[in-house]
Amino acid sequence: MPRLSEVIAELESLWPAERAESWDAVGTVAGDPDQQVTRVLFAVDPVQEIVDEAVKLGADLLVTHHPLYLRGTTTVAASHFKGRVVHTLIKNDIALHVAHTNADTADPGVSDALAGALDLRVTGPLVPDPTDPEGRRGLGRVCALDHPLTVREFAARAAERLPATAQGIRVAGDPEALVRTAVVSGGSGDSLFDHVRAAGVDAFLTADLRHHPVSEARAHSPLALLDAAHWATEWPWCELAASQLDEISDRHGWDLRVHVSKTVTDPWTAHAASTTSDPLGAPN
Repeated sequence: MPRLSEVIAELESLWPAERAESWDAVGTVAGDPDQQVTRVLFAVDPVQEIVDEAVKLGADLLVTHHPLYLRGTTTVAASHFKGRVVHTLIKNDIALHVAHTNADTADPGVSDALAGALDLRVTGPLVPDPTDPEGRRGLGRVCALDHPLTVREFAARAAERLPATAQGIRVAGDPEALVRTAVVSGGSGDSLFDHVRAAGVDAFLTADLRHHPVSEARAHSPLALLDAAHWATEWPWCELAASQLDEISDRHGWDLRVHVSKTVTDPWTAHAASTTSDPLGAPN
């Protein structure tokens, strides 16, 4: 059985901390480097529900995409929900490791997993990492479809292939327009509109799209926009990351048991569809 430090060294080789954004908080949050690891759980969010799942599973290591403390803290008191997470981890000898923006730009990374879930062929990164001489790392992925789909059909594919959430898939654009090429970017993506337009694709699938950026993007071009739930666009990475650790475990003869949480931690829990096709507007 490997020690935590050995497993973390391999995870750091997949997602080096130095490739994270300067504002990010990645790496090992809790855990004894000398503790043994036999079972690992991957999830998007380090929330209490996921930590409780790790306890029930008997996991020694929890790997999440989102950080626990992104902006730092002065307390880990169990009277606060994040403090309870820390207490639960330590009491049950569970380590926590985070791979966030360093996993977004990895090769393969979060957007590669998203493209794979949608059966898209990746042709390259949207925003290449200038430190990668092979031009494979970077933010977002430019993709090609094997055969054209209408925007409506592309949205239906996304709704079918991504984990179900209350939001589903929102669409801005002509539902009957054809999609031959697309950009996908797991997580919040409306800061990427300039890059997406420059890529000349037919559609952009991401999450957390806001009213004004979408309105302006639609005024600039006929680009179709597909807005999925943040959690749903990043969950496929958990399966990709788990398969990468499985391969590492096999190579070293570690016999790790690697799991992916299927618990939905998207914060939105219900959706009420509009009952009229002519909703009234409201002032900003």
